[in-house]
Amino acid sequence: MTAVRPDTAPKAAPEAAEFPTGFVWGAATAAYQVEGAAAEDGRTPSIWDTFSHTPGKVLGGDTGDIAADHYHRYRDDVALMKRLGLTAYRFSVSWPRVQPTGRGPAVERGLDFYRRLVDELLEAGIAPVATLYHWDLPQELEDAGGWPERVTAERFADYADIMAGALGDRVTTWTTLNEPWCSAFLGYGSGVHAPGRTEPAAALRAAHHLNLAHGRATEVLRDRLPATAQISVTLNLHHVRPLTGSAADADAARRIDAVGNRIFTGPMLHGAYPEDLIADTVRLVDWSELVHDGDPAVISRPVDVLGVNYYTPTLVSTPADGAGDSRDDGHGNSDHSPWPGSEHVAFHLAEGRERTAMNWAIDPDGLYELLMDVARDNPGLPLMVTENGAAFDDHVSPDGRVEDPERVEYLRGHLDAVRRAVAAGADVRGYFLWSLMDNFEWGYGYSKRFGAVYVDYATQRRIPKASAHWYADLIRRQRRMGALPEG
Repeated sequence: MTAVRPDTAPKAAPEAAEFPTGFVWGAATAAYQVEGAAAEDGRTPSIWDTFSHTPGKVLGGDTGDIAADHYHRYRDDVALMKRLGLTAYRFSVSWPRVQPTGRGPAVERGLDFYRRLVDELLEAGIAPVATLYHWDLPQELEDAGGWPERVTAERFADYADIMAGALGDRVTTWTTLNEPWCSAFLGYGSGVHAPGRTEPAAALRAAHHLNLAHGRATEVLRDRLPATAQISVTLNLHHVRPLTGSAADADAARRIDAVGNRIFTGPMLHGAYPEDLIADTVRLVDWSELVHDGDPAVISRPVDVLGVNYYTPTLVSTPADGAGDSRDDGHGNSDHSPWPGSEHVAFHLAEGRERTAMNWAIDPDGLYELLMDVARDNPGLPLMVTENGAAFDDHVSPDGRVEDPERVEYLRGHLDAVRRAVAAGADVRGYFLWSLMDNFEWGYGYSKRFGAVYVDYATQRRIPKASAHWYADLIRRQRRMGALPEG
């Protein structure tokens, strides 16, 4: 995914007619970030419940116990989605809500919530897009070793079977995993995400077992779902750029591309782990022991769509002394690296770029270049932008409005990047704004607001921000121009 290609195309606002007919206009959330109801109807703790309740792990001591209370307010939230004109809603299922121990029979009360949610979406004319895993592993499975253990992939396949049986007649688009890089390397490498372990070898083992879980779940879904169902996986592909044109910086970019991207795209899309990744990490894991006979064939089961999440590029170098530094890789502060085998690589903040509240550089060209790279490397594979958005310091004005012009410009620029990629031949079929509403932002708690809809956590009042109205207007123009059905 490494590329440095300047793009001088004008940054005009995207017009609806420039997107293909049938283009999906959506927004996304994740279960632990919005649902709340952490101990209701049989749900037991996930690794994020345990992590967030551990002092010092989450800013401000925040937890997802209540979050945006979507569990109780989903009908109002779906009505809000309908008013915004969304054609799809990407949500995740809380594994411990439907299978509390990660093994054994499902809890019907948990399944019933997702049945009600899906029915409400369908009634509103909004396509449900279900993600099976957005980081909330049942704590009992972590207690048994978590993702570094091979058996967790088999437990995930059983869980996929439960969900296919419960929703397979109503949900036509399924995503196995969301951002397995974060699950493996922030959860088991740097420890800034749950379960908070700092074990480089375990992080690499977790990555392989997440790949295997994706493959096993894909097999189950293919077997259980109608032939028309679409199966996908969502990856947060790092658009890696070297700081300079030096050979050392080019090698730094190669290394981060390997452990940030190709550790997943290699086995999932091309049937093998990259040789350079294995060479970079062989001192940490024995890949011949880790990867069993038949694993590559399982992992590389074909998907119908590849989800691409993008927020900002990744700028890297190799320090002159070969040592790491106080780098900012954009993934939280830790004394432990999420880049096993490449701990010496330094990360940089691009100069001359406006930044979000996450201190991430705003660079729409990075999304354009990333989509073009993925399309080039995987001809014939449809793509979806499954997350894209920005956190800013939003406030409610005295007249009750939330003006967020920075987010409007962010969305305008990045949707124009998608439009340009489509015009250049990339088969991009949809865009999901992150996020529908403000929510629990993992290690940052409630201090960062990514939503197009403002949530007053004290009252749970929802206030569509200016960016929500801008996005809704874009969708309405698409409908008026005939690329979407009326409704």
